[in-house]
Amino acid sequence: MAEREHRSSTVVLLTHGSKSNQAKPKEDKRSDLISVSPSSALLTSPAMAPSVRATVLLLLLLAASSSSQAAQAAEDGIRVLSAEKRIDLTGPIVKVFLTLKVQNTATGADASHVLIAFTPAEADHLAIVKATRAEGKRKKKTYIPLPVSPADPATAAPNGARLYSISLPTPLKPTDTTTVEVFYVLTHSLEPFPAEITQSESQLVYYRDSAVLLSPYHVQEQGTYVKTPSSRVESFTRVDPTSRSGPDVKYGAYGNQLPYAYSPIILHYENNHAFAVVEELVRKVEISHWGNVQVTEHYKLKHGGAKHKGVFSRLEYQARQSISGASSFKNLLARLPPRVHSVYYRDEIGNISSSHLRSDSYKSELEIEPRYPLFGGWHCTFTIGYGMPLQDFLFESADGRRFANLTFGCPLLNTVVDNLTIKVVLPEGSKSPQAVVPFETEQHLETSYSYLDVVGRTTVVIKKKNVVGEHNVPFQVYYEFSPIFMLAEPLMLVTAVLLFFAACIVYLHTDLSIAKSQASS
Repeated sequence: MAEREHRSSTVVLLTHGSKSNQAKPKEDKRSDLISVSPSSALLTSPAMAPSVRATVLLLLLLAASSSSQAAQAAEDGIRVLSAEKRIDLTGPIVKVFLTLKVQNTATGADASHVLIAFTPAEADHLAIVKATRAEGKRKKKTYIPLPVSPADPATAAPNGARLYSISLPTPLKPTDTTTVEVFYVLTHSLEPFPAEITQSESQLVYYRDSAVLLSPYHVQEQGTYVKTPSSRVESFTRVDPTSRSGPDVKYGAYGNQLPYAYSPIILHYENNHAFAVVEELVRKVEISHWGNVQVTEHYKLKHGGAKHKGVFSRLEYQARQSISGASSFKNLLARLPPRVHSVYYRDEIGNISSSHLRSDSYKSELEIEPRYPLFGGWHCTFTIGYGMPLQDFLFESADGRRFANLTFGCPLLNTVVDNLTIKVVLPEGSKSPQAVVPFETEQHLETSYSYLDVVGRTTVVIKKKNVVGEHNVPFQVYYEFSPIFMLAEPLMLVTAVLLFFAACIVYLHTDLSIAKSQASS
């Protein structure tokens, strides 16, 4: 299929004023569109009275002044000397690497934070955002993690743009420069087109973004690099200068972009990677002080790519696996903790034998195969369970509390989890539980009951939406526990056995026969 290119020479400047306003920087020769706002045409109308014309002019000046003040407040004296944006589209999840070299102007105050902007669509699909600050040069270069949080809602941004604040470890002095590297992940941002395909067709997707960086600051120089899975790119928007080499598309370099400049682009390309989406994952972690940690995970999995249409031919799928069902997937890889034991993989029907476990002292990998290959729109449910040695995950803190060091996220690689629920069931008698997770989650407590429980077990429930592989980081659950409670279950068993034997003794020594009375004899 011949490659199609969409040419776009419009760079839109998002402002607080009318949506019809567009800006054309003086040094930007790519844009040849000049828009005339209706308000300027209204002011030149000869039918308007001078007093009305003066009132309208005053209102326009006030609006322009407020827009300028808002932009100046967002800019905060910072400008971006160079920006490099790299977009990785090689998988089902969009990963973006952003390198910003920022400078505080000579007239600006000390800057303690740097703002980054996202469109409303990006903010809705934003799974995680990280930032680091590079210090040193070459081999001695180090990266310092920087806190990232949503900006103050009072910070105005045009057209619904969402701002995130990156806190700097030391304020940026006037005329000083620093380099900030940002990494963020977008989920459900690839739109299958066509939306339905047959078994033998490849999957094509749309991706929408901007050729220029959406930023609240003035950007002096920037470039955008897009990497696709293969060289089959059906079409892409061209914003000169634009170049393409195989699977790579380069936009820029562009210079002197005003704050909130935006130039929309669309890429239509082939992506046959497994669009595995876990609609719901419920993980239950049961901690027993008798030496074991039992993990049970319930999955609701679906193929989130282009929906399958027509009939499914198992014969064609087996005979031509490289062509038939190219966008489907029939196996997944789960990365489990080391030294797991008693691993099982089953569904509603029963045990599924099509799984392979590779385990050593450093890692464990479980390759699972559903009962049938998954095409677009198809679902399946299954359960994975395994045990872990307690000494690898339970520790004691300096203040005497115990804590379990567990891993957040989903063990399945290259998947998106829409709804994740982790239930950490603590031993009976645990008090004052506290979960420490390095990002925002929903938490609450509930009580679970198991065998030989009297008052129930305290359970810490952690919930989070839109979870990706970058969320697979350690988290801790602290709690207080008295060793005397470990005697509760043995004492219950001993008491039950004694009562049983006591009942047997009473039964054997009780005469339940009916004797004849002496009067009748």
